[in-house]
Amino acid sequence: MDLTTALARARSPERPGPGLPAGPAVRAWPGPPRPIPEAGPADLDLRALLRLSLAASDDAGRLRPTPSAGALHPVDTELVVGDGCSLPPGRYGYDPLRHRVHRLGQQPGGTPPGVTAELSVTARRTASHYGHRAWPLLLLDTGHAAAALFLAARALGTDQPGVRLEGHTESPLATVYVAPPGRRGPVRQPGATPGPPPREDAPAPAELLARRSALPPLPGAPPPDVLRAVLATAEQAGAGGLRWSAAVGPPRPGLVGPSADGTAPLRRAAGEARPTLAAWAAGQAWIAEAGAVLLAHGCPADADPPRIRSSHLRAGFAVHLAHVTALRHGLAARPVGSWQQADLGAALGDAPGRDWVVHGLALGTRHADEENTT
Repeated sequence: MDLTTALARARSPERPGPGLPAGPAVRAWPGPPRPIPEAGPADLDLRALLRLSLAASDDAGRLRPTPSAGALHPVDTELVVGDGCSLPPGRYGYDPLRHRVHRLGQQPGGTPPGVTAELSVTARRTASHYGHRAWPLLLLDTGHAAAALFLAARALGTDQPGVRLEGHTESPLATVYVAPPGRRGPVRQPGATPGPPPREDAPAPAELLARRSALPPLPGAPPPDVLRAVLATAEQAGAGGLRWSAAVGPPRPGLVGPSADGTAPLRRAAGEARPTLAAWAAGQAWIAEAGAVLLAHGCPADADPPRIRSSHLRAGFAVHLAHVTALRHGLAARPVGSWQQADLGAALGDAPGRDWVVHGLALGTRHADEENTT
């Protein structure tokens, strides 16, 4: 597949065709399903790690701790398990609907203690609804899944899980390495880097299980200090070719970004941008009334496949962490992944085709249910 051509088409105004069957919600892993054993005192608790990150909490498989475009959840997870885990060493396929694993074979030679989660996608699930717009969404979903694993590892006491989002391979698209308790392990695997250093305390398990994308509308402008915290989280987690901004409304509508000294958000442009963002985001009119919209932008039109993959993976990863920061500050938040003709640079008077919106996070101070009662 020519990913550069696929992205150009996804960014065009062309509308997807009629929906198709999504197919099975879980890859058909071979062999019988196995429960994940309870962890010993010195073991990495894989049952808890996956419950806090990827497992479905309803029979339909839609309610999970990580968001997905259309709740289609295309990300598949293979686990390469070494010593020091609650599963015996080996390679496993994970079933998030049943919270079970299928043993696929032996672990490769040189597998470190702990677990490496290898993330790939079944494109049909997302393409069934989004058609030619699917590939950016598949990559963003994978970034969100990597972030969910990263946060779950932090909640279980691992300070620096190793995250690989460099975009050089089609399968797996991303990996997350988690060491057993009390052991750092070889965080720097080939192509892997430590995750971003924590800006805040490690999340509590209950906090991760409770995160959900808020239903629109999302009115109410976030206070400047909260918006600054969300921007800082995104910028730190999404480093590597992306820029970060937020569109805000009255009394001073415009586009703001992180400041170098970490104080108030830096004003980049004046004027109301949210209606334009609503038109660019597949015509979702509610975005024009959101309190603010966090934006990841970059990935020029001539980007090669590794850069396309890396930009979208990092955007999904960073927006997921920014979402959790927003929730911690009492905001309502909802990721926005589908963008057409969203050439932000050209809209601001720069050269066209160089600075496209890659991902977004709508923010508000009131949830839809609260708004409907006022």
